[in-house]
Amino acid sequence: MDEAAGPFVLATTNPNKAREIKEIFASYGLTADLLDRPEHVAEVAETEPTLLGNARLKAKALVEATGLPAIAEDSGIEVEALGGAPGVRSARYAGEPADDQANVDKVLSELAGLALPEQRRARFVTMAVAMWPNGREVLAEGVVEGWVVPGRRGRGGFGYDPVFVPLEGDGRTFGELAEASPEAKHVLSHRGRAFRALAASLASCQGH
Repeated sequence: MDEAAGPFVLATTNPNKAREIKEIFASYGLTADLLDRPEHVAEVAETEPTLLGNARLKAKALVEATGLPAIAEDSGIEVEALGGAPGVRSARYAGEPADDQANVDKVLSELAGLALPEQRRARFVTMAVAMWPNGREVLAEGVVEGWVVPGRRGRGGFGYDPVFVPLEGDGRTFGELAEASPEAKHVLSHRGRAFRALAASLASCQGH
């Protein structure tokens, strides 16, 4: 069996991300088994200054702990008016422990004096990596441009989803899109784009 066929261990400790990745892979054609992160594997400190660096750290830790290929990602929202922040610190922007509500509140507070969408431009970025025990890796990136709205809209998704409107969408936030249909969000989302690209690369390795 080609090594690209998996199985792969997911490095994420976030159940929302794990579910989203599985939904994306199921919808876009990769047949690899995706295994949940074993409970005995300690959480990896995200000490790198870039999303790709952190994704690689997490993938390597899972490969070493399990002896299996691993898939990891790191994602962040970059707000133009905040000089690209929260960026790599998105999950812990308001401090430790990580708290989605506190992170969103902090960004909204920092943008409170800016009313126009063009003053609130932002983009979501995901860096994804598949890594094997022999050191081989496949990388993928997903980016979506948009803006941050002044208040939460929609109960779907997680993280900054309720305050981010993708430029290519219909004016709904990712929170509203995910509430209506996870697939509606995946089509536009940074994570959807990154993992579709990763799935396509892995599928090509299998000769599909």
